[in-house]
Amino acid sequence: MKSVNNRNANGKNSAKSLPEPNEEAIAHSKKLSDNIKRFLSRHKNLPFSKFMEMALYTPQLGYYAGGLPKIGKSGDFITAPEVSNIFSRCLARQAAQVLSQLDEANIVEFGAGQGTMAKDILLELENLQQPLHRYYIVEISADLRQRQKQTFEQHLPAEIVKKVVWLDKLPSTPISAVVLANEVLDAMPFERLRIEPERALQGYVVFNEKTQQFDWDFQTITDAKLQKFANQLIKHIGKVSDLGYETEINLNLKPWLKSLNDILAEGAVFLIDYGYSRHEYYQPARVMGTLRCHYQHRAHNNPFFYPGLQDITAHVDFTAVAEDAFDSGFKIAGFTTQAHFLMGSGLLEMSADLDADITEQIQIAQQIKTLTLPDEMGETFKAIALTKNFNQPLIGFNVRDLRHQL
Repeated sequence: MKSVNNRNANGKNSAKSLPEPNEEAIAHSKKLSDNIKRFLSRHKNLPFSKFMEMALYTPQLGYYAGGLPKIGKSGDFITAPEVSNIFSRCLARQAAQVLSQLDEANIVEFGAGQGTMAKDILLELENLQQPLHRYYIVEISADLRQRQKQTFEQHLPAEIVKKVVWLDKLPSTPISAVVLANEVLDAMPFERLRIEPERALQGYVVFNEKTQQFDWDFQTITDAKLQKFANQLIKHIGKVSDLGYETEINLNLKPWLKSLNDILAEGAVFLIDYGYSRHEYYQPARVMGTLRCHYQHRAHNNPFFYPGLQDITAHVDFTAVAEDAFDSGFKIAGFTTQAHFLMGSGLLEMSADLDADITEQIQIAQQIKTLTLPDEMGETFKAIALTKNFNQPLIGFNVRDLRHQL
């Protein structure tokens, strides 16, 4: 859900260089800011993870819960499904391999955005003659639900639309399913840590009355899990300078994966996102971490710029995903780059079979480059597969499996 056009932006842009929102947008942000300030006055301490949760998911006001455009030219970022339907068609082929072996063929998608990926997956499954019982979309945003419904009604036959079911939360009883989450993990609220030569600190948020903006407030770590992580991190990165070392950790990841394992009787989970293995993620030189904000296709690192109007993300630690998934009961069935995942799932055969005129062929070639080249989405984005009671080798990881790097 969070790929800006200038994917390679270093995130160091000053908020002063960003476009000024219009009056209506500023008013919207003020409502959310007032809401966060009231929470802060009641609870005194506001961990960054809670600030991020409120900035992104407060009903009607948060970035993902409000009605402002997010994806495409009029929004703040683009996604692989918006770049080309080839991405979703490849994902559908990988899903079909698993669905064909399940007692009941269901898909559960998180972060469906405008419904583009779901639409193209449903069409490809129909083209592959792969039966599907239900396509569940876990969506808490009423605005996004409406956009998704419009996408389906405009582009899908009525009999396919009937298979789509929206959920506020996960099913209450276990089901057979393929679970899909494209660019979801990076938007999970995370904690911000700061390592200094003699201490480790946790990032909190305060409201600065002088500047009339939210700001950082780093405090001594009191949470045992965070302290354990900080101790391990210090051993890994070694001595830090007086400038410090800042990074992120997602404590919501393990509970989420555990909830997926609980509702999955059999099937597979495919997670695609930008990120690194732990060895790459916590490099000693990565002193500013990976926190990124996206506003009108510009990347920067100020999460307090007009709350509710911008996306807030961090790269994914895929080693943590693998460890937490294994602890939750999953088998780690594959890990690779997006480029190799798409190749394994039929990208090359699909592109060769396309019946298009020369103009379309050029456009498709450019789309494939965006999805697969190392300096575009090809290597920054990774795919990881988690399975439960499913033991077949997965086609998306047969070109190059990188589980040994986790």
